[in-house]
Amino acid sequence: MLSTTSHQFFIAQIGKTHGLWGDLKIHFHTDFPEQFQIGKSFESDRGKLQVARIDLDKGLIGFVGYGDIDTAKRLTNTKIYTSLEETQKSCDLQEGQYFWFDIIGLLLYDHEELLGKVSDIQRILNIDYLQIDTDTTLIEAGFAKSFLVPYIPRYILSVDKDAKKIVTQDTKDILEAS
Repeated sequence: MLSTTSHQFFIAQIGKTHGLWGDLKIHFHTDFPEQFQIGKSFESDRGKLQVARIDLDKGLIGFVGYGDIDTAKRLTNTKIYTSLEETQKSCDLQEGQYFWFDIIGLLLYDHEELLGKVSDIQRILNIDYLQIDTDTTLIEAGFAKSFLVPYIPRYILSVDKDAKKIVTQDTKDILEAS
C-alpha cells in the first residue's frame, strides 16, 4: 500500500520511543516494509533520515544521529516518504501483484462493459477495495456515482497496465446494489 503526497509516497509514520538508545516504533503504511534497510535514507517531514537499525519483527527503527532517547523523541509522529523510482527499485512484486499507483486510473470492465475508472484504493481489514467512479452513461441511467469492488480473485479476472484495463466478473451486480 502506498498513498501519495505530491511526488512522494507516504510509507510510514514514526511512533513513540522504545528503550534508551533511540529506537522508535514504526507504523508501516506500505506492503513492503523490507525496503527499510540499514544505511538507506528516506525523506521525511523533518528532513532526510538514514536508517541505523531496524527490527521488522518488533516494528522498531533507529536513525543515524538520533542515538539516544532525548534526540529520538523529536522524531515522534514524523512521516516518512519515498519516490516512485525508489519504490519500483526496492520492492519486488510477485506475479499478479501491482502497486496502487499502477492500478489507480485504470478502466474497470465487467467482461466487455465499461463500468468506470479506479479513482482510489481503500484497505478495509485485510482486503483492498477499488473505488470506482462510475462511467457517465451509467450515472445518467440512474446508477450510483461511485462504488467499491473488492480486489479478490472472485471478482478480478485480469489486469492489463499497458491497456489501462481491469476485467472483472459480477461487478455490475455490486454497482446495481450500490
